[in-house]
Amino acid sequence: MGKVRMLPASKKLKGKIFCPPDKSLSHRAAMIGALSVGETVVQNFSFCHDTWSTLHCLELLGVKVQALPNQGLVKISSSGKEDLSEPTDILDVDNSGTTLRLIAGITAGVQGLSILTGDQSIRRRPMKRIIDPLRKIGVIIGGRDRDQYAPLYVIGKKPLHAFHHTLEIPSAQVKSCLLFTALWGDGPSFIKEPIVSRNHTENMLKAVGSDIRKQKEVIEVYPGKELKARSFNLPGDVSSAAFLIAAALLVSGSYIIIQNLGLNPTRTGMLDCLQRMGAKIKTFDAREEWGERQGHIAVEHSILNHFEIDREEIPSLIDEIPILSVLATQAHGRSIIRGAGELRVKESDRLHAISENLISLGALVDETKDGLVISGPVRLKGGKVKSYGDHRIAMSMVIAGLIADAPVEVEDIECISISYPNFFQDLQKIGYGNFQIFPDNSLMSPHEQEEV
Repeated sequence: MGKVRMLPASKKLKGKIFCPPDKSLSHRAAMIGALSVGETVVQNFSFCHDTWSTLHCLELLGVKVQALPNQGLVKISSSGKEDLSEPTDILDVDNSGTTLRLIAGITAGVQGLSILTGDQSIRRRPMKRIIDPLRKIGVIIGGRDRDQYAPLYVIGKKPLHAFHHTLEIPSAQVKSCLLFTALWGDGPSFIKEPIVSRNHTENMLKAVGSDIRKQKEVIEVYPGKELKARSFNLPGDVSSAAFLIAAALLVSGSYIIIQNLGLNPTRTGMLDCLQRMGAKIKTFDAREEWGERQGHIAVEHSILNHFEIDREEIPSLIDEIPILSVLATQAHGRSIIRGAGELRVKESDRLHAISENLISLGALVDETKDGLVISGPVRLKGGKVKSYGDHRIAMSMVIAGLIADAPVEVEDIECISISYPNFFQDLQKIGYGNFQIFPDNSLMSPHEQEEV
């Protein structure tokens, strides 16, 4: 398994950069294209490991997919949701929890048997949260170990019963699964969302003509309208940008601009938190397309203060907790994260992974049942840390290596390709290249290092 050796940053970071296309939007654009009549053209599509899984599953459901990675383009051709067919093989999502949970909602209305599975990590992630509500509305669905885990089976039928459901966990994946299922309902369905999670699925469904309304905490879905294909030009992924933002904030003298970034308010909790911490971050040239706010941000090295995050804020920054934890080690005071227990059932137990790694580098971290308490600022020392096979843990520890007093070696970095295949190239673009990558425990040749 590959590893990277990070040396402390020796000069400021600067420049303008585009971050990877938004992964969450890419998943949803492809799936909604499969449900729509006509050709959906998705520009600036995120060609990462997870989204390839989504495209493969859609092909097995009878959708025509034309992927053009060199152009950053995907074309989805479909006759609409009524013409999706029983998959010709097992739907293997590999490491993508988004693919599994959202595709489960789609297959609920596809006549026939669908089997959904994934890699070892996926087969440990909780699935009862989608199985129980789907079963209540008449979907024949089940999973391994008394419906706790994948593999899952779904025997689709239509129409499905309309339903009322209250989300017990603020999960955009569960919500999106139910939104897709509601499209096959025999009447209007109502999903109550006490704590708001990212709303990309609602925005995109509205953009293709679905009758979806929001009344306070309740999302109303009125099925029956034909979904009509359209083009989507996707912004950059704020969850990926978070690592470059953190790098600029931490390395003295740095100033970078990140262009065409998704700024949906349900996803920008980290930016809100950073501004409370005193970070010098400015948003400019903001605009809105098909319900999604996007624009540019400028980030400047800053002296940071401590922060507190409670349960209500977690959905808007849940993916950014690992890198926020790295920032907390350099913030003045005691930072507290609460209500983040969901991080224990991600690609890794992220609370434990970030705690163990930061402690090994000399940080002051207390791990709680549903969060972390981190005191700073603390000078990080060098050492070896683990990715735990988790892309966000791996990238967070890479950024920690920029400010440590000695080299930091991050093991098993292949997982970074799950969401950010060009991560190291982008670090080089803003002026940091002080690293060595060792594939399969052997050092790259100088020529190969130049191409990283």
